[in-house]
Amino acid sequence: MSVKSAPSKETLEKIIEKIPTPFHLYSEERLLKQVRGFLNAFSWNKKFKEYYAVKACPTPAILKILKDEGCGVDCASECELMLAEAMGFKGDEIMFSSNETPKGEFAYAARLGAIINLDDYTLIDSLVLEGGVPERVCMRYNPGGEFKLGTSVMGNPGDAKYGMTREQLTLAVKKLMKMGVKEFALHAFLASNTTDNTYYPTMARILMTVAKEIKEELGAKIFMINLSGGVGIPYRPEENEADIYAIGEGVKKAYEEICVPSGMQDIKIASELGRYITGPTGWLVTCAIHEKHTHKEYIGVDACAADLMRPAMYGAYHHITVAGKENAENTKVYDVVGSLCENNDKFAVDRPLPEIEMGDILVIHDTGAHGRAMGYNYNGRLRSAEVLLKQNGEFELIRRAETPRDYFATLDFTHVLDDVLPKA
Repeated sequence: MSVKSAPSKETLEKIIEKIPTPFHLYSEERLLKQVRGFLNAFSWNKKFKEYYAVKACPTPAILKILKDEGCGVDCASECELMLAEAMGFKGDEIMFSSNETPKGEFAYAARLGAIINLDDYTLIDSLVLEGGVPERVCMRYNPGGEFKLGTSVMGNPGDAKYGMTREQLTLAVKKLMKMGVKEFALHAFLASNTTDNTYYPTMARILMTVAKEIKEELGAKIFMINLSGGVGIPYRPEENEADIYAIGEGVKKAYEEICVPSGMQDIKIASELGRYITGPTGWLVTCAIHEKHTHKEYIGVDACAADLMRPAMYGAYHHITVAGKENAENTKVYDVVGSLCENNDKFAVDRPLPEIEMGDILVIHDTGAHGRAMGYNYNGRLRSAEVLLKQNGEFELIRRAETPRDYFATLDFTHVLDDVLPKA
């Protein structure tokens, strides 16, 4: 069972005095605990590297904390590469894992010295056109078929647009070796947000076995096995957390049984977690501003799906607590909704909660990954601020909320709006 806690009502009220809701709040203390625990679980591999998935939370203050803890970054676009460069990541601290890669992005990644992760065999030619093929290349593998953990079917990798077939891996290695590539890495992503402790060990065995085959068949040197992301978090209080130490030991066992006897004992293990690292360390803080009593009981808040689109996008569950009423009985059943002109703009449907009064502070949990990052401007709604709650109890605005001027900034006729826009 996971424990869902949040900063106290007093702490939230102190922040709200300076920074109006809605805002995303991150705990530095929780973040450090989460990342240090994960790194420790894989410390048996001396070269281990966590490449934090920038897409999960592309916020400089968060990336700085992770950089200081020894993490690298996984980027998938030009702007994410720009952010990595600006934050001081360089060389093999950067993984570039793109797909359907736009022109120019491989060249940028190469200039930074990033490890390029090829999603498809045909992209080899794109590398050639954009500055040449590096001496080290990672390749993304898609085994197809069903991916099973025990009796559980996790999904069908063959339906995913990512990665190469086993046959294509061989063709790619042969072609790249002729082009001068000296070392190879393998990468795969076969599940999303699973707390099954056997996921990473199972995928490690798949990748390590393929690495062994490629080494023996082609004489290729394998320098890294990248387990990508997929280790999840318990969004519901009744769900169990992943045991990261059991996961680390499971991967170690696969390494000892496959890599070491195959002469690959110096191989680097890597990961690209986003959600696991920052998801549980953040909350969306919002206030109740409206109540509606029709066929259902509704509580309207000042946040909307533009601040957190996961529930609207695919019905994802996020736990909600009411500040100061955490121990109160859940006597009401509400839909908690935002202000977008979309009926799926709902943070919760038929959710048992304490009786909510106007002005109450609602805390939406586990938004530290794929929260602010997936924000958008539909209906002209503006993306909210980000706040870091420091270990010493102080707080810092690490990204201001958008303003109307931000919303209209890309228009050629912004000057026409000068009379109606608030002054900067």
